[in-house]
Order: sequence, then C-alpha cells, then structure tokens
Amino acid sequence: MTNISSLLEILSGRENVDYVLIVIVLSSILWYIRLYAKSKRRSHPLPPGPRGLPIVGNLPFLKPELHSYFQGLAKIHGPIFKLWFGSKLAIVVNSSEVAREILKTNDVIFASHDVPSVALINMYGGIDIVWSPYGPRWRMLRKLCVNRILSNARMETSVGLRQGETRRTVRYLADRARAGSSVNLGEQIFLMILNVVTQMLWGTTVGDEERELVGAEFSELVTLMNDLLLEPNLADLFTLLSPFDLQGLAKRMRGAAQRMDRLFDRVINQRLEMNKGGEGKGEDFLEVLLKIKDEDDEKTIVNMDDVKALLMDMVLGSTDTSLHVIEFAMAELFNQPHIIKRAQQELDEVVGKYNIVEESHIPKLPYIHAIMKESLRLHTVAPLLIPYRPSETTVVNGFTIPRDSKMFINVWAIHRNPDVWENPLEFDPSRFLNKSYDFNGNDFNYIPFGAGRRICPGIAMGERVVLYNIATLLHSFDWELPQGERVEVEEKFGITLKLKSPLIATPVLRLTDPNLYL
Repeated sequence: MTNISSLLEILSGRENVDYVLIVIVLSSILWYIRLYAKSKRRSHPLPPGPRGLPIVGNLPFLKPELHSYFQGLAKIHGPIFKLWFGSKLAIVVNSSEVAREILKTNDVIFASHDVPSVALINMYGGIDIVWSPYGPRWRMLRKLCVNRILSNARMETSVGLRQGETRRTVRYLADRARAGSSVNLGEQIFLMILNVVTQMLWGTTVGDEERELVGAEFSELVTLMNDLLLEPNLADLFTLLSPFDLQGLAKRMRGAAQRMDRLFDRVINQRLEMNKGGEGKGEDFLEVLLKIKDEDDEKTIVNMDDVKALLMDMVLGSTDTSLHVIEFAMAELFNQPHIIKRAQQELDEVVGKYNIVEESHIPKLPYIHAIMKESLRLHTVAPLLIPYRPSETTVVNGFTIPRDSKMFINVWAIHRNPDVWENPLEFDPSRFLNKSYDFNGNDFNYIPFGAGRRICPGIAMGERVVLYNIATLLHSFDWELPQGERVEVEEKFGITLKLKSPLIATPVLRLTDPNLYL
C-alpha cells in the first residue's frame, strides 16, 4: 500500500470530481452515523487507535512500510488497535496472544479473507482457494488441494521435475563462475522457481522451444498481478465508489487476467491433445486437475474455470513466496561467512563433495532447515498474512470487532518480539536448533504461513522447493561479493516482503568434478 495519500490526488483534474467528492462525503457520513449508532449498543468498545481526519480517516498518515509502521503504532496504542481506511475499518494485531484468540479461539468467525475488488477479476470471480469465502465449497477445494494435488505422495512423483529445473540453473551459474562473472542471483532464483513451479503444474506440456517464451510471459504477468493487488484502491476504501474504476486498476487487471487466461487455454489445449494421443504422463498438477474435473463425483464438482483458478493460485502464490525466502536467506548468509561454512560442513558430511544434492538428503540437514526457518522469522514472507474479514461481530481481547472489518495479523512484528526471541534483529539459524518450531500454526510466536483453517495449503511444496535450492546453491558454489562489499539486507513491503536492492554476487565452483555441474 504505497503512498496512500496519492489516492487523493487521483480525484483532482477529473471532470466528475465534484460528483466523486459528494459520493465520498455522503458515504462516509452515512458510515460514521451507522457505526456511532452501533457503538451506543455495544458493551465492549472498539479497539483504541490514532485519531484520523474526516472522510479519509488515517489514510494520509500511513507509511509505505506498513509492517514496521504498525509495529510502531502498537507501542503507543497496544497489541490491538484500529485505523480508518476511508470508510473501511481496519483492525491490526501485533501480538501472539491476540493472534491466538483470532485464529484459534474464533477461527470460524475469521475463516474468510477480505477480498480486494481486483482479485475478483484475476481469480475468475473469486472462486479460487485463496479468496473463496469459508463454507462447503471452500472446504471441498482445500481438501482437494491438500489430499490430491499438494500431498506428500504427489510431491514425491514430481521430484524429477523440480530437480531438472534446478540443475538447469546450476549449469548456468557454473558457466558464469568459469567466466568469473557476477550474476543477479535474485533474477536467477526467480527464473528457477518459476520454471520449477510451472514444471510441477504442467510438466512436459510446454516444449523446450517455447518454454522461454511462456516463462517470460508468466514472469511479466505474475509481477503485474501481484503489483495490482497491492495498489490502494478507492473502490475498496469507499463502498459507494465500488462500481467505478477511477484509477483504472480493474481495467489493467482485466487485461492481465485475459492474457493469463489465454495462456492457460493454450497450455490446457496442448495437454488435452497430448492425452488424446496417449502422451500424457500424469505426473503434474494439471493432469490431476483435469482428471478430477472429469470425475462423476458430486463431492468434487470442478469446472474448467476452477482448474484455471487453482493454477492461478499456485503460480501467483508459489513463485513470489519461495523466491523471497531463498533470496533473503542468501543475502543474510553472504554477510555471515561463518554460517555458510557451517552449512557447507553439514552438506559435505551428508551429501559429500563427489555427489549432488538430492531431495532425499533434505531430512538429514537440520542446519539448512534452521537457515530457512530463520529467514522466515526475520523476513516473514507474508508480513501481514492475507487480511481476514470476520463473518460476524465478535469480541477479541475485550474489544468489539465489527463484522466485515479488515483484520491484519502483523506476523512480522510477532516474529521480532524481544520478549520471545533473543536478539530478534539478528540472523541466527542456531536458535532453531535449540527449540523445535514447525509451520503448523501450533505455536503463535512463529506462524510464517498463518494458522487455523486458512493456513497456507502449499507449505509442503514450498518447504521442499526452498530447502532443496538453498542446499544446492551452498553445496555447489562459494560466493564472492563485488570488492568485498556487504549486502544491504533492506526490506520492501508488499503482499510478500521483498529484498529492496538486487542481490549481486559471483559464483565460484566449489566441487572438483566438472560432471557435477552438468
């Protein structure tokens, strides 16, 4: 939500500016009257919060780095506070105790997400698993994903697809190493993750000759769609403006969604033709989804739009998250050679220097696991999770939380609580060797993927991709920074947290057998 105050500038210079302002004023007045009337009937007050301005509320005072801004407000107003985003009431939670009350005690009430209007465009009306409201259909989709698409058994069948794409990246980095050339490691990780994800989604459907073209188009669309989801939208902030597209965000998202839909159609039609010719291998997610669509089972009624929406979830959700976990981990490691040395010692003991890393090695690499977990703690990939939307008015921590308000869980702040984490701003993987933290949402001091019914269903896939690729990058190469510089590990806020500056480094071949780089 960058430069929220710029929303106000959008209204200037338009022919219908008077009309728009009248709509905003009237909607805000009606909203405040309604809330004031309700507040008189409440036995519990709304949470405290900073004072805002008429009509626009707290919008002009928001800062681009919302996660750290919210952390600062919590020191003034407490672990749960309110903000007004125009006529939209937002509640922000910054403590594990309150997060537990929301995501465990009141899990059913908070089991739906607050859906941005543009998400309905690129997700086929919000029928995907991320934006679907909690209910029987969402439970069906969740069960389908966990048990049949993202299950451990399905992960095992796609090991070769993941390894093949990672080895392609190793070959490229080895060529750069022999030339003594630096690389933008973030770009290479993104391409690698995108290729890994798309290979898992539709495998051999796309031939080598068009893989680069498809990959480039997906890269562009993934970036564009994620950026549009982040843009502050007047339609979401003032309810009476929802029919209008004053900023053109809906138009831009519609264009991107149509391009992605055409790309999906191309891939799906190619797969259907392959299946007619008996060429389908049945290893990838698309094949599974198409089989489910054709099943005569009233418990799993799935049409082609559902197939595309689930593919969209996986493309958008898997690429950005895995990329940034690996990139932050490598950036931190470059500044701490002693951690790299310890990780490489573990890899040499388990894998050896005359072998390549296999996924079967991963369970035997506790320090690599610790590096990933520490990266997820310090640079939480989804710093505010996906905002929740309570289905009914309830009481949390002694405060009233109105129905349909917007609920942020500031996991980034929870993961940096000095009362829980010793030296919380330090990157120290060893802290995860001393205490076992998992990703299942059981310990609310550590919930990088959320908790409760809406916990991320793709944890198993993401964990495998991240661990395998961190291990491979550290086992196959040493890394040198330009002129002995340090990496500035600065965060850029978004739906996913990003490294602000490019990660530039020079790979150095670490293994003596050249065949290990083929």
